[in-house]
Amino acid sequence: MAGLKLSRGGVYLARLDPAKGAEVGKLRPVVVLTAQEILDVEPPFVFVCPLSSHSDPAYDALHVKLSPRMDLRVDSYALVEHCRSISIRRLRPARLAQLDPAEISAILHRLQRLL
Repeated sequence: MAGLKLSRGGVYLARLDPAKGAEVGKLRPVVVLTAQEILDVEPPFVFVCPLSSHSDPAYDALHVKLSPRMDLRVDSYALVEHCRSISIRRLRPARLAQLDPAEISAILHRLQRLL
């Protein structure tokens, strides 16, 4: 997908299938977490955090609640335990929304907690 301009904290639709075991799959929004300096050189893969409209209370310490905005139309949860690298070919080019720096920081803090 040459020429796809991604932004850190941008929310895009991604095809996450095929999923294995407890992995999240299907077409769903993801937050791009890759540093902007890397995104600017158009890498073949990016590190993302999948979003869901549902959150299990057992994962409250890891999930980040995100309010609707732009084309992200419902309350969503960043599922930090499902973060992973994906090919940019899995992404649809239209950005649905943009997270603010505090939200990106909250996701990264929870990812650090997980690791």
